[in-house]
Amino acid sequence: MHPDQVDVTSGVVAALVAAQFPRWRHHPVRPVVSHGTVNALFRLGEGIVLRFPLRPSPEHRDELVREQEVARRIAPQVPLPVPEPLALGEPGPGYPGVWTAYRWIPGTPLDDAAVGDPVRVARDLAGFVTALHGMDTAGAVWPGRGRGGPLHLMDGFVQRCLAGSVDLVDTARLGRIWAGCRDAPAHTGADVWVHADLMPGNLLVRDGRLAAVIDLGTVNFGDPAVDLMPAWNLMGPAARDAYRRALGVDDATWERGRGWALVQAIGALPYYVDTNPVMAATARRTLGALLDASG
Repeated sequence: MHPDQVDVTSGVVAALVAAQFPRWRHHPVRPVVSHGTVNALFRLGEGIVLRFPLRPSPEHRDELVREQEVARRIAPQVPLPVPEPLALGEPGPGYPGVWTAYRWIPGTPLDDAAVGDPVRVARDLAGFVTALHGMDTAGAVWPGRGRGGPLHLMDGFVQRCLAGSVDLVDTARLGRIWAGCRDAPAHTGADVWVHADLMPGNLLVRDGRLAAVIDLGTVNFGDPAVDLMPAWNLMGPAARDAYRRALGVDDATWERGRGWALVQAIGALPYYVDTNPVMAATARRTLGALLDASG
């Protein structure tokens, strides 16, 4: 998917585990099929998942340590399971980066699983988002990078992506939608804890119900509107309405949420159209929902 990604094999993973975590050396290693764009996943025995960044770099250590600290902080305060950190792996033969181990959470990514009641899933997800947004921030604010800052700062990125997608989607209409979102009243309240990547692949389903929220690498502080993205990347009209009602957001926040969904999708579509069909399909679905909702 990425020109600079590092591919890691099960054999390399098994050797790293045996060298660094000998207590786990007898557990079999097998790759996990994933449509994610950040990590290669491997299952270790029945109870552990290993995450290897596709584009490892020295800077990842602090990011991965922080991700594990965030998981420990969030877990007791939200109504759905999140990944439980178990260990931090070091670079070794065959893989030049830091990697992580988490407890395996049973379930199927919502990308690949049907749900029994989409409205109930929307309400359950809203319960998670409400709890996350209600966590104490100790006055922390958007750090100046990642999703969740002032939406208008994304205008140059969106314009470039629209220009590169003219053969893929109705960019003229999307440009008008974007202008309305970009120019909506700005977020003026306190920044909150945000997940910032509530994509279908980061939501696990079990027995038709929402079972967990995973991939906390983007969790930060910012505009709560960024966590409205599932309204378009996941939900149909009835579930979308239930999600909005459960979260109780005003018109300006809803409009910024539409904008964040567009930012993610119009960036993903041209980048992944040839390399990750599932991500590209999610982007098309998101943009289609935005177009349909706009009339």
